[in-house]
This record gives sequence, C-alpha cells and structure tokens, in this order.
Amino acid sequence: MSARFGLPVITVGNLSVGGTGKSPMVEYLIRLLHNKYKVATLSRGYKRKTKGYVLAGPHTTAVDIGDEPALFHQKFPHVPVAVGEERLVAIPQLLHDRPETEVILLDDALQHRSVAAGFNLLLTDCNNLYTRDFFLPTGDLRDQRSSSRRAQVIVVTKCPHNLSVAERDRIIAELKPAPQQQVFFSSIQYGPVYHALTHAMGALEPDAEVLLVTGIANPAPLKRHLEQTVATYLMQHYGDHHIFTIDDVSDILKRYEHMTASKKLILTTEKDAVRLVKFRNQFHHIPLYVIPIEHRFLFEQGPAFEHLVINFIQNFKPPADHGEKSA
Repeated sequence: MSARFGLPVITVGNLSVGGTGKSPMVEYLIRLLHNKYKVATLSRGYKRKTKGYVLAGPHTTAVDIGDEPALFHQKFPHVPVAVGEERLVAIPQLLHDRPETEVILLDDALQHRSVAAGFNLLLTDCNNLYTRDFFLPTGDLRDQRSSSRRAQVIVVTKCPHNLSVAERDRIIAELKPAPQQQVFFSSIQYGPVYHALTHAMGALEPDAEVLLVTGIANPAPLKRHLEQTVATYLMQHYGDHHIFTIDDVSDILKRYEHMTASKKLILTTEKDAVRLVKFRNQFHHIPLYVIPIEHRFLFEQGPAFEHLVINFIQNFKPPADHGEKSA
C-alpha cells in the first residue's frame, strides 16, 4: 500500500548506489520551479548525526541534515529543506511546518513505495546503465531492473557532450522503455570555480597544479575534466559522503604544502565543501576552491523535459481524500 498526497510530488532516484547525478537534478528542478511554485525538498539525510524529521534552519549544517540537503539549503536559502528517513511520516510534518508548499521534490526516494509520487525521474549513468549492472556487492544495483517501470521519465546522465544520434538510439533500444516512458540524455557541465569560504570567483588556469579532494561516488568525470583543463592534478579520494576529520584536513594540507608549482590550489566538489567548511580556520589562508556541476540536456531536449515537469504540476489533481491509501 502507498499513500498519495494532495499536492504534486516529484521523485528523483536511481536503481544503483550513488553517482548518477541526483543532487544536480534536484537543483535543476529547484531552479526550474522555485519562481513559479512554493517548492520544498525532502531527503533521507544520509550520514547525518541526527535522527527522524529535521527542517533546516539558519544554523543548520551538514552534520544535522547531511551533505546534499545542506547544499540545497546553502544554495537556495528560501526553499524549505527537510530530511526524514520515513518519507510517509516526514511529508505531513513538512506540510505542517510549511503549509504554503505547492510542490515537494523527493531526493533519492524511488525505492520508498510507501509514498506514491505522481512523477518519478529515474537517472542512470551512461557509462553504467542499469541494464548492464549487477546487484550489490558484484555491481551497484540496489533494486531490480524491473523497478524502472515505475518511472515516467528516464534520464541517461553523464553522457559525452558529442553523443551521436546512433548511440542515443542504441541506448534507448537497450533500455526498452515502456510506451508511456520518455528517455532524455544529459551531460555534465562544470561551472566557474569559487572560493569555498569567501565565494569569490576564481579560475582553473592551464598552468595550475590542483589537489583534487573528493568524497563522492564517481569522480571519474571530474578527473577527465581536470585532465583537459589544467597541467597537473593530484587526487585525495575518500569514500562517498565521507565525514572529514581534523586528521584528514591535516593530511590534505600536508600534501598541498608539498606541491611545488607556483600556481597551486585545492579543488573540491560542492557536496564535499559543505563538509569541509567547518574547518575554516585551517583553510583560512589556503586557496580552497569549489567546482559546481549542472545537467545539460543533449539533442535540445531541455525544453521538452521542462514542459513535462510543468505539465504534470499544472494538471495535477489531488485525490478525493488527501493522504488516501492506494495499491
């Protein structure tokens, strides 16, 4: 049994563990919707130190709500950001706290069948399609491939910028979407870097030496980007959602100090930065820069994707009994 709510609920999820671009997709949707609707986000809050339902406030950090929700809260301070392991319990609490909410974005909730989202986005990495993947621990799958049928939209992420029409069609044939499903393709677009503490804009100069510090599931695209952008880079890689310690910071700074280039900097992702800024005293005089990431739809599919989302919201009809149970 699953519960339906009296407002549009959009889920962004995948069938694998991490690395498909869920957070940038949630951000894409926030940017698309927040000037048109009262949008709120609800996530599990992976690796936070709290339990149960938490609504982000002025002094909330990644320790309280997890790195990805903390990033949403930092970038979109006027958008309510909540976390809760039990989405069925958390949604009513969120609506109680923010009764003006018109649309809820559920981050990483495709497996949470207790909530019947009206619109499901399924993301799959172009380099590791769920059709080719295996269940944990052999592969990265955490849900059966047939669960893809629950999605209205499949987005193949992290595609090469020059993905050919022939390769696009081959992937669609491999995914075998149902007649009612639409398939979109996106690539990663990196934005200009900015200082983690001051947010001053910076640049990755071709002759710079970069120490890349990451705690994300799949740093391969970022490594490829650096290979094409700067002369040299080193890498300090931690596990996904790694909670940095003072010893980690000491190791990072020692490695930075041993770099010999006249132009050198530490580079990290936005998700990592929200976990590193608590060590601002240690990084006070260090060029610690952040590189943002966005989805860019290929084959001029962006307007069609956005139309589908807006159309779902505009044509949403609440159930006769809000919160009613349905099979």
